[in-house]
Amino acid sequence: MARDTRVVVRESRLDTQFANFHAHNPDVYSELARLARQARDAGRRRIGIKMLYEVVRWHRFITTSGDEFKLNNNFHSRYARLLMENEADLGGLFELRELKT
Repeated sequence: MARDTRVVVRESRLDTQFANFHAHNPDVYSELARLARQARDAGRRRIGIKMLYEVVRWHRFITTSGDEFKLNNNFHSRYARLLMENEADLGGLFELRELKT
């Protein structure tokens, strides 16, 4: 009898919240990617995702009226991982730590 070796991956509540936010706000990802490339093109080999996130937050604060546009601080690390996974030219730009769920 063969042993079942499948790995069960459970998505955390935060992962679900991030996926939902990202699906409804793809421009945040685009802006983070643009800023990361700008830093890389300026010769930066490592940058902090939180720094970029705060720039996006500032731009939203200045340009958005009506309902507050919120950027959850818990999404930093998810964006860093997603950017490095999807954008080959940004691989290794962010230092990653183990995810806390």
